[in-house]
Amino acid sequence: MRLVDTLARLLLLSLLTAQPLCAQVTFGASGAESEPFRRQEWRVPSPDTDIAARALLFRPTGSGPFRLAVIAHASTQNVLRRAQMPQPEYRALAAFLVARGFAVLVPERLGHGATGGRYLEDQGGCDEADYARAGRAAAEEISLALDYLQKQDFIRKDAAVVIGHSAGGWGALALANADPKTISAIIAFAPGRGGHANDEPNKLCAPHTLLAAAAEFGKAARIPVTSLVAVNDSYFAPAFSKELADAFGGGGGKDDFRTLPAVGSEGHWMIETEAGVKAASSELARALNLPKPVATKKP
Repeated sequence: MRLVDTLARLLLLSLLTAQPLCAQVTFGASGAESEPFRRQEWRVPSPDTDIAARALLFRPTGSGPFRLAVIAHASTQNVLRRAQMPQPEYRALAAFLVARGFAVLVPERLGHGATGGRYLEDQGGCDEADYARAGRAAAEEISLALDYLQKQDFIRKDAAVVIGHSAGGWGALALANADPKTISAIIAFAPGRGGHANDEPNKLCAPHTLLAAAAEFGKAARIPVTSLVAVNDSYFAPAFSKELADAFGGGGGKDDFRTLPAVGSEGHWMIETEAGVKAASSELARALNLPKPVATKKP
């Protein structure tokens, strides 16, 4: 009986000390800055008003205001893999952007990692995949995070850029209908969904549905897009990625498609590495309309 009483007391204590489900959600910085690049944990709004999405913020020295770059991470349809995903960081890409005067936000979308919650961008099964809905859901989450940061004193209210990777790039394409005064450019690294169908390289789930959704996004697009794909990407090969960019353009959007050299054994993940960012640096600078470095004479 003593063991039963002890367990009952522990259960009662846990119920009394647990956070109420209706506890107020708070946003903003949730930790101190650290190196590198003033790395700081933040909480930003999500479509679920009961959940604050976790995010990382990097920024240059000084008080700004800085241009904002939002990096939208990749995803997976696999529930277990999503739950186990570490906080997306894209540290090499963040370093590239911070060195050029950007504050960089990397928000984690619902249904992933520590943020948890319902996975709003679920595309459904292969035969009935709803890629348009999945893209719009991701776009909404990117937009909420971006809007919140642009309300901060150290962030400019204009000329933000969105850089999306894979499913995050697909969400960025869906966001191309936003106000071009707020977002000046979108860069999509290997955008799409349904790649590696059944975990098989170079196999796509419902490719014609994906192309039709890209054309739909293009009809409402107002922001110029640059799509970048490595030649050794086995999720969305360059030939298909070019079709995707053409479909977006055929719908009325503007997508400047470029291929990048092979990096590592799988080019789909190149943007998560220093080597990949280095290989993409000239295209990133061009897409962001960054000034060319001034040549200096050797002594």
